Amino acid sequence: MPLIGPTQNRQGGTKKGGARRADNNRIYAHPLPVTFEKSQSWANHILGLFGVSGTRVLNPHCTGIYDPDTRSVWVVDSKDAMILWRRGFFGKGDLSRSEPSWRTRQISAKRAAAGKFMTAEEIREKRRAERKQFKLDRAAAIAQAAAEAEAAFAEGREAKSSVIIPSGATWKPQQSVPDESPSPSPTPDAEQTPEFDEDSVPDLEHMQLTLQEAFFLAWNLDCLTIIDPTTSGPMTLKHIWTAFQQVHGIPHIPSVMPEIYANRFDNPFLVNYAAYHYYRSLGWVIKGGIKFCVDLLLYKRGPVFHHAEFAIVVIPVYEDPADQETSPFELANSQPFSWTWLSTVNRVNSQVQKTLILTYVTIPARSRVSQELLSSPACLAHYTVREVVLRRFIPARMRD
Repeated sequence: MPLIGPTQNRQGGTKKGGARRADNNRIYAHPLPVTFEKSQSWANHILGLFGVSGTRVLNPHCTGIYDPDTRSVWVVDSKDAMILWRRGFFGKGDLSRSEPSWRTRQISAKRAAAGKFMTAEEIREKRRAERKQFKLDRAAAIAQAAAEAEAAFAEGREAKSSVIIPSGATWKPQQSVPDESPSPSPTPDAEQTPEFDEDSVPDLEHMQLTLQEAFFLAWNLDCLTIIDPTTSGPMTLKHIWTAFQQVHGIPHIPSVMPEIYANRFDNPFLVNYAAYHYYRSLGWVIKGGIKFCVDLLLYKRGPVFHHAEFAIVVIPVYEDPADQETSPFELANSQPFSWTWLSTVNRVNSQVQKTLILTYVTIPARSRVSQELLSSPACLAHYTVREVVLRRFIPARMRD
C-alpha cells in the first residue's frame, strides 16, 4: 500500500502551495495513533448534561515483531506502518530515508520507464544539466563581451556590445536538436503496450521502530502489540521492559545478561528512553539526528511540515560518581567532551538553522534508590532531565 499517494497527482508530479499544505493537514491531522471520536447523537447530548462524556477512544492496535539483532521492532503490515507514520511520524522505512515509500518510488520508476512521466531523480538530473548549461552560456557571453570591449578599445572607438549576458531569471534552455536519422516505425506490439499494473510491484519494505518508540507506543498508548520472535506470541509489558534492557548486555548474546549488566540504572535503554519520553510527552515529534551529529531532532508538527527546530545531545550524568567507575556500559557523551567537538557540532547545526540543546539526564544513585524499582517503569520517576541551550553568535543574523 503506497504511503505517499495522496500528495501526488496523476501525472506523477507533486502538488504545490496551498493544495499540498491542505493535503498534509488532512493526512497528518492526528498527532498520535490513538484518536478520539465524539458522537453527535441525542443520547450523548443528554449524557453530557449529566457530566458523562460520550467520547469514544479509537485504538488501532498495531503489531510489531521484536528483533534483538537490530535493536528495533519491525512493523511488517503496511496498514499499521501507515497509521504509525501518519499519526505521529513513528518509525522509519528500512529501504527509505524516513517515510516507508520504497514501493511508491518503484511504481513511479516503472511508470516513467513506460513513458508516463519523469521520476524525481530524472527531474533532478535535468535541472542540474540546465544549471550547468546556464553557467556555460553566461561564461561564453561574458567572454565574448570582454573580447568586443577590448577590440573597441584598441581601435579607439566606443564599446557597444551587442552581446546579451543571460541572467538566471530570463535564461531558458535551448530546445535540443532533433535527430535527423529516420526513426524506426512503431511495431504493432509497441502500439498495444498494456497499462502498467501496480499490483505487480511487491511490498518488500517494513518499518523499523526504535526501542524507545516501541515502548512508548506499547506502554503509554497501548496501541502496539510486540511479538516475541522465538515464541511468535505477544510479549507482556514486563517481558518487553526486561528484553529491551537485556539487549544491551553481552554483545551477540542479547538474551543473556549476567549480574554485572543487570540491575543498573545506567542501562542505555533507560537513559535514552528517559530523554525520549520527556520530549515526546511535551508534544514534540522526535526523529534520529545522526545526520547532524546529534542524538535527536525535535519537530513541532512533523518532517512534512517544517524542518527540525532543535537538535538534542543526550548527556548522561551520574548522581553518584562511584556508579560510573563500576559501570560495565560505555554510555555515549558520558565523558567530558572537548571544546573543539562542542564548537563543531554547534556550528554544523547553526548552519542549518537548528538550536543545539544539551540534555543532561541524571542517573539516580544505586545507594539511594532501591534496585527493585528496575523491574517496572516506576524507576523512570527517579530520572531528572535538565537542558542547556547553546546558540552560536552570528553577526550577520543577530544585528537586530
